[in-house]
Amino acid sequence: MLARSSSPRLVRITLLTLVAVALGLSAPDAQLFRATDPGVRGGGAGAGGPIAGLTARQLEYFQMGKDEFEEVETVGDGVGPRMNLDSCAGCHAQPATGGTSPAVNPQVAFGSAGAGAVPFFIRLNGPVREARFPYKRDGSRDGGVHNTAAITGRAGAAGCVLALPDFGAEAARNNLAFRIPTPVFGSGLIEALADSAIAANLAANVTLKSHFGISGRLNSNGNDGTVTRFGWKAQNKSLLLFSGEAYNVEMGITSDLFQTEREEKPDCQLAPVPNTFADPEVASTPDGLSAIEKFAFFQRLLAPPAPSATSPGGSASIGRGRTLFASVGCALCHTPSLKTGDNQVAALKFQTLYLFSDLALHAMGPGLADDILQGAARGDEFRTAPLWGLGKRIFFLHDGRTSNLIEAIQAHRSGGNAKFGPSEANAVVGNYNQLTEPQKQDLLNFLRSL
Repeated sequence: MLARSSSPRLVRITLLTLVAVALGLSAPDAQLFRATDPGVRGGGAGAGGPIAGLTARQLEYFQMGKDEFEEVETVGDGVGPRMNLDSCAGCHAQPATGGTSPAVNPQVAFGSAGAGAVPFFIRLNGPVREARFPYKRDGSRDGGVHNTAAITGRAGAAGCVLALPDFGAEAARNNLAFRIPTPVFGSGLIEALADSAIAANLAANVTLKSHFGISGRLNSNGNDGTVTRFGWKAQNKSLLLFSGEAYNVEMGITSDLFQTEREEKPDCQLAPVPNTFADPEVASTPDGLSAIEKFAFFQRLLAPPAPSATSPGGSASIGRGRTLFASVGCALCHTPSLKTGDNQVAALKFQTLYLFSDLALHAMGPGLADDILQGAARGDEFRTAPLWGLGKRIFFLHDGRTSNLIEAIQAHRSGGNAKFGPSEANAVVGNYNQLTEPQKQDLLNFLRSL
């Protein structure tokens, strides 16, 4: 125990010495130590397989859905006329099928195979991206996806001539926003959450949340008022809707849910009827399902990612980081666990999911705002991103602007301006910044263990 007469400098040196011993560093090294992002966790993917407890029939549906999810589509299958890629799994590839953007962006090779130039923001070592324009040229709201590729110049698309949007001009007038793919691991468990469970969790610890400047609210369906939960702004209610919209927007393929082509130029109508439709003759079998139904089954039965108990940093560091995650306030939005309710699929029934999200919208300030409105979500609001599987992710935030976890944390902090208020995360990031460097490292190690 230190004597009462010990000077502050002596106390600081003694603490640094203890830190050095814990980290295996000399005292001078400890004084120079700076926390760093451990980077993408090594080892196996820990994801991509079916959820535990499925029946043989359910496993059959899972595999059929996975095969469809991984299939590369062509013009003959209805891809296009405008699209971002030709396969679901191309975007959702890291660290396994169902994940998020891989290290090598498949959009570069795909875009290069057509007649148009690859947009400047699509880079080989960058994230898979979709582009949105917040506003139209007349100043009215847009917010929709403007595709990065077209079928022009591809096999089977003779006669279809389409120019890509002028992304450079939109960037010059600050009217270009990006999104990267959200992982779909464990999505069936998220879908199986009762609205009441999500609402009760948001209402919990309201006094403490208010102290931190955190409020949050749920996005909801405009017709029945139920809680929506999928997508960067929690804009979609179900996995079927999420699948149908992605098939149409990202690949240009129509379906039962989205039956109209996004591009109706006559010379480009090479598959003018819905391209994927349930076959009533065999609808009682997996083969009879439409593609979007297969996608939904795959995601619904896809297991959540498995965390690591020992890497990086070891179990002791991860344990300390978990405690700090709660004490600085991260867990007030990134809720460690929720529990599903009753469900027809026994494997999804009354299950605890460690997703580290409240699935609510939170105002993130002008630093992260994309000025896109979706459902009730405003231009600076985003769903709390689930953190399970974070240890294997390469790119962070809704637009993939960074691969560095520290930069991603700091980006949550943002003061207000004339258009948007301050970020709800400001106090929490401030608490993180007050941690010692070894404490920050413990917290980063914990996050990369997820």
